[in-house]
Amino acid sequence: MMSLPRAQNLLQKLPHFGLPDYATPGERLIRLLVLCCAGLVLWFLVAPLFVVIPLSLSKEPFFTFPIAHYSWRWYVNFFADARWMAALENSFVTGLGAMILSTILGTLASLGVARPEFPYRRLVMSFLISPMIIPVVVVAVGTYLVYAHFGLVNTRTGLILGHTSLATPYVVMTVTATLANYDHNLSRAAHSLGASGWSVFWRVTFPQILPGVVSGAILAFAMSFDEVVMALFLTNAERRTLPVQMFAGIRDLVNPTIMAAATLLLMVSLALFGILQILSRRGKAGGVTAH
Repeated sequence: MMSLPRAQNLLQKLPHFGLPDYATPGERLIRLLVLCCAGLVLWFLVAPLFVVIPLSLSKEPFFTFPIAHYSWRWYVNFFADARWMAALENSFVTGLGAMILSTILGTLASLGVARPEFPYRRLVMSFLISPMIIPVVVVAVGTYLVYAHFGLVNTRTGLILGHTSLATPYVVMTVTATLANYDHNLSRAAHSLGASGWSVFWRVTFPQILPGVVSGAILAFAMSFDEVVMALFLTNAERRTLPVQMFAGIRDLVNPTIMAAATLLLMVSLALFGILQILSRRGKAGGVTAH
């Protein structure tokens, strides 16, 4: 057994883990245990996301783990199959369309709600973010019933509009959070100097809220690119997005090509997350510099 002096010596050598230099060994040990628990929880939540990567590289025509032989076979199948390529194209086009519309609508809505004199701000804000609170299947059913009367079901336009309704709250949230730190006296000063409303927005307001707008646009694209429930209601076989095509593949014929598609979705999500982190750091650095 370890002697008491040796145990105390090991506790003294524990790193500080962000604690002050005067932290006791007991406090360092508790911080170490907390970090270990947090790491285990994080691994439990994140690890299943990365299981698809080795499965997509398996040479076997069925799911086996651990992997015996690795191959690019399923990626070749993915890019050689016209159905998967059409689904990938539909996802990108729909995502870009929903991103553009939701960014414009969400930014304009945020600019209006952020005004100090805007009436019923909380009520309007609750209405704007309601698609984030209401279950997606409820929104999808209602959207399907309304769009059916206008001939928008099984059309790319209908899918873009449906995803715009789901993505706009993300833009509203990010831009509104950015506007919370915006000094409205800058706009008043620009107006007092004779600048028009458009000039004030483009030269004064927009540069200040640009990080929030870009972050909201990225979140809107990610939401549309990964969304499946609304797409199931509004698309047919020709307009399937990549998640819908994956769902159909799981239901009809399961093979590791689905894992290749899932890996590509994961890579897109990680790339968007990385861009958000870069924008967040630049926004903080810009804020410190401006201050």
